Order: sequence, then C-alpha cells, then structure tokens
Amino acid sequence: MSRVLAIDLGGTRLRAGIADAANPQGVAPVGEWPAPQSLDDFVAKVRGLIAEHGATHLGLGIPGLARDTTCVWVPNLGYLDGNDLNTLFPGIEIGLGNDAQFALLAEVAAGSARGLSDAILLAIGTGIGSAVLAGGRIIRGSGGGACSFGWATADLSDPGEDRSGWLERHASGRALDAAGQAIGLKDGSALIAAARENSPEAVAALGKPMHALGSALSGAVALLDPQAVILAGGVASSTDVIVPPMLAALRRQLPPHLRAIEIRAGHFGPRAGLVGAAVAGSMGREWGQIHD
Repeated sequence: MSRVLAIDLGGTRLRAGIADAANPQGVAPVGEWPAPQSLDDFVAKVRGLIAEHGATHLGLGIPGLARDTTCVWVPNLGYLDGNDLNTLFPGIEIGLGNDAQFALLAEVAAGSARGLSDAILLAIGTGIGSAVLAGGRIIRGSGGGACSFGWATADLSDPGEDRSGWLERHASGRALDAAGQAIGLKDGSALIAAARENSPEAVAALGKPMHALGSALSGAVALLDPQAVILAGGVASSTDVIVPPMLAALRRQLPPHLRAIEIRAGHFGPRAGLVGAAVAGSMGREWGQIHD
C-alpha cells in the first residue's frame, strides 16, 4: 500500500498526517511541532516521519513560493529557499505547493469547491493566502507565484512593502486584530464576536477591512468570473459576520451579470492545508490538474 506523508508547514508550526494514497482525503493527523528553524532540523524531521510511517509519497504545503519540487521563496523559513525536495528526499514521490493552493485542492477534491471548474479561495490569517481554480486546473503561473492576492491594492498612493501587500495590511488577521484593539477589544476574534452580538462599534470597525477585501476582490471576480469564492481556514466559521460587508463592497464594484457571485465557507476549515497536502502527495508533480 502506498502511503502519503502530508505536511502543512507554517512559519511557526509543522503539522503532519498520514494517508493511504488511494484515499488521501482520509488523512489522519500524527502530530504537531514547532516549525524547524534550520535546514538540518527540517530534513531530519521529515526523514524521521517518512521512516516512522513507511511513506512512499510526500505532500508539503509551504507559506511561500514553490516551483515544481523546489522551494523558491519562503519568507519566514528562509533556509528552505532554493532547495529541491527531490535532492533532500530521494526516492519519494513529491507534491510541493503553496499552502493556499493546497487548501483549494482539498476543497475541490472533497469540500466546498467539489464539482466546480472555476473558483477563488481566500485564506485570511497572519497574511492573506489565495488560490484560483480555472478550467479545472489550479493556476500556478509561469513561476509558481500566480494569484498572490494579498498583494492587490486599491490605493494609488501606497508605497508598497517587500514582505506584505496592501490588502494584507488592510484586511488580514493582523488588520482585524488592530481594528479590534482600536475599540478596546483583545483581538480580531473578539471583534468578530462583538460584531456577531450586533455591537454598532464592532460592526463599524469590522466593516472597514471587509470593505477593503470586497473592493479588491471585485477585480478578481471581474477578471476570472468564478462560480464561487471559498473562505478557508479559521475565517470559514465567521462567514455570517464577514460576508455581508464583503458582498456589499464587492457588488458595488461589479456589473449586474457578476453580482450574483456566491461566497462560501470552506468545508475543511484549518484542516484544509493538511488534507490538500495529502491529495497533492498522492498525485505528485501533477497535483494542479484536477480534471482531465
């Protein structure tokens, strides 16, 4: 039996699971650890998990840019930059990709995007992860960096940054934390909870980042004409609060024939990256091609 070691690697945590390659959606978590802080530690950890679980396939989702089996740019784990997983882990079938792309892969395989040919996924966390399904394929672009939606901007005067885009600075989890703290709340989760209780101050504070997100999203919807937008990760449980202001801003910037776009909660929530890594590992380098 072929076994897939699935790894969802973040800037601070490494989560792993094991699955039968014939049923990767059934991935079972096997542990969670602090993210390795050196290449030697990373290689030792992954090799140890491969040996422990008898894995023949590896699916690895990273918070950065991947090209084929090479990690190109991983801002919070720079030791991975330029490393080819085929060299680090010879003899293993490898599926490597961006964590948001893997979240979309999971939702297409067995979640909220199942049966769709065209969709956009947004994962709102410390930054904003994004991925696009078009014509049944996950779009990776010429160098693997397509659909980096957190870098979208709606401000001509913004000077830009090297490590985070305009939209990330205005509508990510960090922006929600700042909006909540500005009205005396602990963080973005507290802001969402207060907005759910119809606090006028919280509703107004939440509205600003969600209007930024909806306005920027209108450009993507107009460009791609997706069947649905999927909200992945932890925000999937907050669609009742965040979707209405997003949709109001989105529809204001779209022509009538695109205003019916649906925004759905992702099925897998924070597990999407791990499930997607398992699916990608079972498929190898061709994981982006969902449909024939």
